[in-house]
Amino acid sequence: MASVFSAIIAGQLPGRFVWSDDEFVAFLTIAPVTQGHTLIVPRAEIDHWQDVDPEVFARLTGVAQKIGQAVRIAFDAPRAGLLIAGLEVPHLHTHVFPAYTMGDFDISGADTNPSPESLDEAQTKIKTALRELGYGAGVPD
Repeated sequence: MASVFSAIIAGQLPGRFVWSDDEFVAFLTIAPVTQGHTLIVPRAEIDHWQDVDPEVFARLTGVAQKIGQAVRIAFDAPRAGLLIAGLEVPHLHTHVFPAYTMGDFDISGADTNPSPESLDEAQTKIKTALRELGYGAGVPD
């Protein structure tokens, strides 16, 4: 079940990574609902979140919590949103993003053409916040 996410993880397609460990990666989406919108993805090719081992799912949401803490700090957001949609790519992933209003939870309104500068800035801010929070071991160079 190779997916576009598998190709990003393998380095065959570009990705702006903010997290990488033996089990999960997190990278910016190319269609953000707000600046800093990040996808947390298991390296294993799992399609449906209901099919993942509960312990793996707990670790996935643990990484999502760390990313959520970082995006709130990095973008001075009152909340961090968390969604599991799964219709866009058949590879388990969570969406974590700075949330300012309920409208930010509507991923159908995502920006399909964000500037490279905006994505680069978001990547830098999130990585900096993760390091400041003490999660530097998971932050790639």
